Order: sequence, then structure tokens, then C-alpha cells
Amino acid sequence: MSDRPNYITPQGYRRLREEYEQLFGEERPKLVETISWAAGNGDRSENGDYIYGRKRLREIDRRIGWLSKRMKAAQVVDPAAQPERGKVWFGATVTLVDEEDRERVVTLVGEDEADAGNGRIAWTSPIARAVRGAQVGDVRRVTLPAGERELEVVAIRYPDA
Repeated sequence: MSDRPNYITPQGYRRLREEYEQLFGEERPKLVETISWAAGNGDRSENGDYIYGRKRLREIDRRIGWLSKRMKAAQVVDPAAQPERGKVWFGATVTLVDEEDRERVVTLVGEDEADAGNGRIAWTSPIARAVRGAQVGDVRRVTLPAGERELEVVAIRYPDA
């Protein structure tokens, strides 16, 4: 894990928690039961239910461990409670325009809830780092894989409290 805080929105934390509870409370117990049944069938070396079950159990246990660490390190930040709504901070939905007048709307969220295809970018991403602290009308330069771009902040929104 990195030294930076693991900021996450309340909705993002809830999704992590739901996945943890589903894996730990539902999927894992069913799988343990299947493995136990398969183990009682004799020769385990050619027992597909047993072999696949053990493999899937390891995957689930790894995911449960990862989710547990991420939730323990999480710092839940509610964007609706942001007092300084005139600047771009964690949880802001920002409308950006590049030098070719292409508009892009992004929301700065935690690393565990980022989904760039849906406009949800990690607060540590290059674009988010470039626009953090910016106000409407500010122009920021960002280096992306496609090259350097200038982005102008044209709107900032936060969820209502």
C-alpha cells in the first residue's frame, strides 16, 4: 500500500462492504460445503469439484483479504459536506474543456471506485492532480499518454447535502 490516504466516498465504501459481506457470508460458506462434500468422494487427484473448489476458495480468500485491508485503510469523505465548493477537491464533478473545445465531465473519486469509462477518475490520476484546487476559469496543463494538454475548468459541482 502507498503512504497516501485511501480516500473513498460513502457510496464507494458501501460497495466494498457489500462485496466483502457477499463473499464472506454467502459465497465462501457454500464453497466450503461443496469442497467438503467433494473431499468425501474419495480420490482427490481427479476430483474436479474438489480441485476447482480449492482454487476458487483461494481466490475468494485473497479478495476478502484485499477488501479487508482497503476498508481498514479507507478514509470516508462525503463530497456533499465539502465546505469550499468553489474549488475542485475530492468528490467534485468537474466539466473540463481542452484546447480543441472537446468537453469532458469527470468526478474525482477514490482509487477503489474509479471507472474512467463512466467519468469517475481516481483523485490521484494525472488529470485529477492537475485540476485539484482549481476554480472555474482556471487553465491547467496535464501530461497524458497522448501528449500534453491544456484543460480549462468550466464548471464544478458537488452533490447536495
